[in-house]
Amino acid sequence: MRGREHTAVITLRRTTVAAAAVCAALIAPLLPAAAQAAPLPAAQAARAAAERRVDAYLDGIRNDPGRLRAFLRDLPKGGDLHNHLSGAVSTELLIQLADEDGLCIDTVTLTAQVAPCTATARPAADAVTDQAFRRQVIRAWSMQDFTPGAESGHDHFFATFGKFGEASWRHPGRMLAEVTETMADQNQSYLETMLTPASPGAAALAAKVGYDPDLARLRDKLLADGGIDKLVAQARSDADQMFDEYRATENCGTGSPAPGCSVTVRIISQASRASTPARVFTQLLLGMELASRDDRFVAVNLVQPEDYPASLENYDLQMRMLDYLHPLYPKAHISLHAGELVPGLVKPEDLRSHIREAVLTGHAERIGHGVDVVHEDDSEELLDTLAERHVLIEVPLTSNEQILGVSGQEHPFPLYRSHGVPTALATDDPGVSRGDITGEYQKATTRYDLGYRDLKDLARNSLEYGFLPGRSLWKDADRFRPAPECAGEALGNDRPGKRCAALLAASPKAQQEWRQERGFADFEASVPRRSS
Repeated sequence: MRGREHTAVITLRRTTVAAAAVCAALIAPLLPAAAQAAPLPAAQAARAAAERRVDAYLDGIRNDPGRLRAFLRDLPKGGDLHNHLSGAVSTELLIQLADEDGLCIDTVTLTAQVAPCTATARPAADAVTDQAFRRQVIRAWSMQDFTPGAESGHDHFFATFGKFGEASWRHPGRMLAEVTETMADQNQSYLETMLTPASPGAAALAAKVGYDPDLARLRDKLLADGGIDKLVAQARSDADQMFDEYRATENCGTGSPAPGCSVTVRIISQASRASTPARVFTQLLLGMELASRDDRFVAVNLVQPEDYPASLENYDLQMRMLDYLHPLYPKAHISLHAGELVPGLVKPEDLRSHIREAVLTGHAERIGHGVDVVHEDDSEELLDTLAERHVLIEVPLTSNEQILGVSGQEHPFPLYRSHGVPTALATDDPGVSRGDITGEYQKATTRYDLGYRDLKDLARNSLEYGFLPGRSLWKDADRFRPAPECAGEALGNDRPGKRCAALLAASPKAQQEWRQERGFADFEASVPRRSS
């Protein structure tokens, strides 16, 4: 379903809801009393009335970009489930860090380098004081002012990481502090960010052991003599240092913590899909071990462009690696970049199965991007499978537009929604994209005619499908009906009932969701003041 059919699905949303309401009003008096719906509990009725009021307000500001952004900025937006730390931090902070670390920037390639500066390089400090040079660096290290020409958006986007790479690994805690500050400022509370743990050590171990097509034997070789154990210890030590730097930067645990301290942070371990099979397997194994031993690490993912030759050549193999590892590490979650492809970027046959394989063979619980779904074999059946399995699609609208040139009605976001596939908006690499989560919500609202309840569902999905442990607050995440312990409660209130309080105390996930419901209540209560 594409083009006009997408538009039809969106346009019919409100018409269908309105028609259903009219029909229900006409039919209800004809039904026996027992067949008519019971009245909503007072708390739920009050919440429904608040949602209608906010939805009417949203309709009134939909075509006013400034007021709409202010509304969406204050909207509780839950979590960001698709975020790369090095690409999320602002280019301005990367320049500052390069200056502080005494790095150089080549004037030809605009790549950060260690000192001493070569004949074509300048001190990174010049990018702080020389505004013309600073603009050059910002444009090279991000999508700022980018116009496709000799270089595509895809190529420029991915090239930025190599250019600022030398500036991006020494101070992950300060980078995390900036990212969480931005999230807190835009009313988000949860972050799963992607890092490559113990990368040099994993590369060295993979090179030492080599590749063995017998994956069980390869795992044994990597575990032998404490090889993986040493990498786990290094990764945990690195995480300790990162979080220590983060907390010190944000004054967490003091009497005056910065807002970023309120954001709960978890790590997804990256594996570089364009690397050798030995290195990919080593990184996946390390990520699985970390997720099994350290609660700060929750999942694994494959990164780097899906269209790179090595990525395409080894895609099936990498899914088999995950298929082998998955039952051995039940605590480790899997979220995969898949379907970040369009016709012309790869051969037609490379568009036919990546999302399906990621779910059915790779055991992906979430899919990042999923842009090429309509080009997969039997895409309708695939969409039904994703819905039945409750596989969330992580949707970064801005990066899909910048990298793949896909936006508006050509984007599958409304197609996923029309098939009941859960979706959540995400930023991907907001530092590179020069965007933020509020911008993602604004694009979704204006391009796809979303109502207030649609926005709430997207935000709720971003916590419901996060990898925090514990039971959900929701009995039914399709309709967001509360678990029995919390049914009838004023969700988010300060004094939940005994059974509901017990659920919250036992579940970090439910705690996050309850906090979000409190945020919704406060947000909805503020709308009349905005509209006056």
